[in-house]
Amino acid sequence: MGKVIGIIAIKGGVGKTSAVASLGASLAKDYKKKVLLIDANFSAPNLALHIGLMNPEVTIHHVLDGKAKISDAIYETGYGFDVLPGSIIYEKVNPMSLAEKIRDLRRRYDVIFIDSSPNLNEEILSTMMASDELIVVTTPDIVTLTSTLRAVKLAKERKTPITGLILNKVYNKKFEISLKDIEKASGVSVLAVLPHDIHVLEALSKNMPSTLHKNSDSTQEYRKLAASLIGEDYNNGKGKLRRALNMFMKNVPKQEVNRTILKENRLKNYI
Repeated sequence: MGKVIGIIAIKGGVGKTSAVASLGASLAKDYKKKVLLIDANFSAPNLALHIGLMNPEVTIHHVLDGKAKISDAIYETGYGFDVLPGSIIYEKVNPMSLAEKIRDLRRRYDVIFIDSSPNLNEEILSTMMASDELIVVTTPDIVTLTSTLRAVKLAKERKTPITGLILNKVYNKKFEISLKDIEKASGVSVLAVLPHDIHVLEALSKNMPSTLHKNSDSTQEYRKLAASLIGEDYNNGKGKLRRALNMFMKNVPKQEVNRTILKENRLKNYI
């Protein structure tokens, strides 16, 4: 049975949808997994636009409205994964039926990512209810961190496990909130630290996931996180000895340690 991972953030512009596309593309290409991306931002869906799927005829809105079968709303992409897009213009639907509608898809996919609404409403609650676990995307500023803490609190109230945080658009400036302080305030581990990267915007302009556009520090972080999420080694097992030695050395990035712990926990679950 496939795992459903919700990607959430209670603030727009933090890179949530880009994270969904990048992680999905990495799992499909680098680790040969069967992956589905679902756009659950029902009020303002844009996942399809990130990958160049313009005006899909049948969408998740039609499925939730009972006007189409879910199989008719799933599209193959040229990036190795499938997508269940939303309609840019559509009447309001009942988001709370999402979990029921996608339940049987677990049999077809190894990993299903849900791109949630960035608003504190029924839409984000539907993602939490449909997901086995959550990843929260944030940036290292006080405004976004405040929203992140609200998202973490809500997830804990709904009793949906939070796997970790993605810290995005980092400039490494003194005025930014540190990884240590973010973990302390949220009580959640940071799994990836992505520097501000112009190549992400270039990839978006070409309607493709950043992990398939150009190799950079940010795309490497996505690939490492993708590997940890499925209990595998980065680069399909290459460099195991070097990484093992690094764990006993000083100055190992905290997110690297957190990913190693996540990977080991995944392996225990599989065993």
